[in-house]
Amino acid sequence: MKYSMQFSDAIHILAYIEIYQQTEFLSSEMIARSIETNPANVRKIMSSLRKAGLILTKTGKAQPTLAKPPEEITLLDIYRSIDGETNLIQVDPKTNPACVVGANIQDVLTETYSQLQATVEAEMKKITLDSLLQKLALQETEKRPENRELLAKFL
Repeated sequence: MKYSMQFSDAIHILAYIEIYQQTEFLSSEMIARSIETNPANVRKIMSSLRKAGLILTKTGKAQPTLAKPPEEITLLDIYRSIDGETNLIQVDPKTNPACVVGANIQDVLTETYSQLQATVEAEMKKITLDSLLQKLALQETEKRPENRELLAKFL
């Protein structure tokens, strides 16, 4: 099964932007070092985030900002910025119509997957970037108390 890390990386980028917005020059190279990916991948994801209205960028200036407060950005917003209207799980379109299972599994799974998608999306709407930043800040300050000042606004 092929899977993508872009959703996770998009959340990472938004968190990085919010945490470091006032303290550092936020180039794609710096963000890429945090994610351990290449800057081109960061720029691609940031382009999607910008098109979705989640971040603001200026040409020639590496200082992106969130387009709205983190408490107004949900995981569903972020997911849709990366994957659009794509469902989390897909039905295999190539099954044998002459087989008892192959002839019926697509319809059965389509209905089931639609229910799952609706449930997941409803839950994703409840989780904000702000709530993730709060958890991140708490966890980081337990590990490294010297970063408390940097993360104080999220505690």
